[in-house]
Amino acid sequence: MADDCIVVLTGTLKGASYPVESGVSIGRNPDNTIQTDDMLVSRRHAVVERAPGGGAVLRDLGSGNGTYVGNQRVLEHQLADGEIFWVGKQQLQYHAGPQKTAMPKVTDSKVLQTEGEEKFESTDARNIYQTFFQAPQGVTGEERLREIQRRLAAVYAANQAIASEQKLSMVFDRLMEQVFSLIPAHNGVILLSQEGKEGLNVEYTRSGIPGKDLHISSSIINRAFEKGEAVITCNALDDSRFRAGMSIISENISSAMCVPLTHHDERLGVLYVDNHGVVDAFNNSDLELLVALAGAAATAIKNAQYVRLVEQSYQDTLIVLANAIELRDHYTVGHTWRVTNFAMEIARELGWDEAKINEVQMGGVLHDVGKIAVDNSILGKVGKLTEEEFAQMKVHPERGADLLRDVKFLQPLIPYCLYHHERWDGTGYPFGLRGENIPIEGRLISVADAFDAMTSNRPYRKGLPIEVAVDSLQKGKGTQFDAAIVDALITALNKRRIAQVLQDYYKNEAHSIACPFCSTFVRLGEEVGAGGEVGCSVCHRRIRILESEGVYFGELLPKTDTGH
Repeated sequence: MADDCIVVLTGTLKGASYPVESGVSIGRNPDNTIQTDDMLVSRRHAVVERAPGGGAVLRDLGSGNGTYVGNQRVLEHQLADGEIFWVGKQQLQYHAGPQKTAMPKVTDSKVLQTEGEEKFESTDARNIYQTFFQAPQGVTGEERLREIQRRLAAVYAANQAIASEQKLSMVFDRLMEQVFSLIPAHNGVILLSQEGKEGLNVEYTRSGIPGKDLHISSSIINRAFEKGEAVITCNALDDSRFRAGMSIISENISSAMCVPLTHHDERLGVLYVDNHGVVDAFNNSDLELLVALAGAAATAIKNAQYVRLVEQSYQDTLIVLANAIELRDHYTVGHTWRVTNFAMEIARELGWDEAKINEVQMGGVLHDVGKIAVDNSILGKVGKLTEEEFAQMKVHPERGADLLRDVKFLQPLIPYCLYHHERWDGTGYPFGLRGENIPIEGRLISVADAFDAMTSNRPYRKGLPIEVAVDSLQKGKGTQFDAAIVDALITALNKRRIAQVLQDYYKNEAHSIACPFCSTFVRLGEEVGAGGEVGCSVCHRRIRILESEGVYFGELLPKTDTGH
């Protein structure tokens, strides 16, 4: 070579040579001699200049991620002929021109100490997203087109997978499936903010390394969330951010990336990934792809949060309606909640999926909603009903169905309400349906309803022992009840999934109280005393424990007092 020069050894500019005579600047800005799109490289990262005594000197320009010669991070270093140095992921080599005398290699380089520093390079995630569909510097023509097509295909497939889900848990699953399939990550974490609370909450984790704790850097996460920046480190063990902000001291975390989850201008949380044991596991394309995935994920997460809010409001509305009916029918208070719990356990034993079990829950809550049309005098009557009174009571399934029919999202619950008094032999009401002509939802509630009617207390009798109620159900198989559903209830009972729902199951325990709302006895732990709180497993209300003359009793807490 005629003159001293810098030769690029890696990347898209591999083989390019730049003379040192007028200085060689390196960075992301377009006015640098060597421009790179590597996110580990600062805008004005380093410069190689002619040294006053001959040869070349390498100077770091205050970069965030440093300039390296060998394993040392340097501020200023006299380059020897053939010496290799690193700027981000770029490997470069200095060549002295043949007309120059060889310079002795300088070994007393200035080494930048990074212990405890918080200075690092990161980039606004919006800027990265805007350049995602641009091919990297140095890629032209057909290669550029292929690269853009690859990125489009990856993000399109990810969007399709993520956007198809409405439940948060499934959105998280799909997002991590896409991340792990496209990026060489060992671990992934999704953290979201919570309304009214400080900090981020870990909502989802996935690890490709079984049996190892997951370690994350709080300073990287906070930077990504608070500043809206995409952060990358390719050697975490030498990165001051990890030494200063590690949540749990770890071994062998080598590379990490963290990007914000932003919906419009609302920052929902962050998406964090790392790799164990591999330095430089991630590159700029990985960071760009993670930002693109996070954009799609943030929209899906926000939509799922809206859906969850609507579903919760829907459930709360139904519960208020069911509670109003329970309060009218004082002698069977708690019946709705016990029937609902029995029905859900039967459904699980029958192998119904969780979506159907959620429907069973709401169907159980509303199965007696038609009683709102029955006179209070009939609902509260202690003795046997007259024929006329019983005829009025028998209209409640149809009245309940009428209430639900005009509301589209309640229509799937009609069978639980309309058919739960039909009998297998066709002698039930309101339609006298027989066998499998009775919708299975009605057959399910019929068994749960009868079991609670037999085992709970009434003003005119005590509840029957479990074994007597089970024997009665067995005798009713094929006449009153669907045999398969009776068998499912008995199996769930034998698996100890039902007994605790019974009204008096815990009554004889020394440390128990009756729930003020549904009358089910609740067991108190030994550590629970006056002033403490417990939850009823049947109606899910919170209860404050009170005491008078050594006797414990409960006071119902408003939901606004409990945070539930």
